[in-house]
Amino acid sequence: MDTDRLVADLHAHTTLSDGTMTVAELAATAREAGIDWVAVTDHDRIHPELAAPVVERDGVKIVRGIELRVDAGVERIDLLGYGVEHTPALDAEIERLQADRQRRGAAICDAVEDRLGIDLDLEPHPGLGRPHIARAIDESAAPYDYAAAFDELIGEDGPCYVAREVTDLERGVDLLSAASALVGLAHPFRYDAVDAALDIARKLDAVERFYPYGRAVNDGRIERVAAESDLLLTGGSDAHERTLGEAGLTAEAFSPVRDRLPDPV
Repeated sequence: MDTDRLVADLHAHTTLSDGTMTVAELAATAREAGIDWVAVTDHDRIHPELAAPVVERDGVKIVRGIELRVDAGVERIDLLGYGVEHTPALDAEIERLQADRQRRGAAICDAVEDRLGIDLDLEPHPGLGRPHIARAIDESAAPYDYAAAFDELIGEDGPCYVAREVTDLERGVDLLSAASALVGLAHPFRYDAVDAALDIARKLDAVERFYPYGRAVNDGRIERVAAESDLLLTGGSDAHERTLGEAGLTAEAFSPVRDRLPDPV
């Protein structure tokens, strides 16, 4: 038995938000990567093609999840809900956030088009995010690729950036706790205030330990906070492209997380 094999990738995005895979493509990609469990964690949305908190598609168990950005005061952070059920309160908040995403996306597109004198040919839609806009810029006649679009135009310090509304931290935790099998903090080393983010994680069920980018260093802080606050360790690729298994959990690491998730249907 390969004890180092990753069996669960618990952070992936689909075309419902800013990913490039459909649910069917996600399941096929997971099978090709040897992944048994994958979590769909689209930004501020619950995927409508997943009819239960955990479903099985062609041998792959797909966890219905969500990545919800919240305002923690010092900065904005991301929460991951796993095994999500629909509740009236969460559904209403998602609807509010998606309406704001469309407004914000249209404003960014207008600013880019005015600045560059181009037509992005991108209609604002639910789930629209800056990655969609960056891809449209990359595919246009503008002299910016995907990375440069963020770096020079639509990043938080860019001339075409427009802020969006997010959920208050306490409300976000309450909404997800009422709807999810477990709630965790996403990619803690991505934030400027790492220790403050980890302090927030102490009040949750889990913290994301394994992810493939940014400052995901192993300096022991995540493990220490998890041990002190009895948190589960999660992990995933944060996949937006057609790749899974860049990070995740082995069978041993996934076992306590699996115990908290409903059985697949």
